[in-house]
Amino acid sequence: MTNRISALISAFGVLASMLLLTLALREHRAGASVLWLVAGVVIFLGASYALVRDVRQLRSGPTA
Repeated sequence: MTNRISALISAFGVLASMLLLTLALREHRAGASVLWLVAGVVIFLGASYALVRDVRQLRSGPTA
């Protein structure tokens, strides 16, 4: 059960990071620093990695 909750939280994290990445892209186009874009990409990649890790753990089944 905790693995499913973790995967659900990770999925919401990916959604939130996509929104942040969109915001960073808009800010960069408006003249903000490229660091906004870099930070958005790093956060998105981290959230995506967490989701992939959690989904793999769900697919492997119970460990105990």
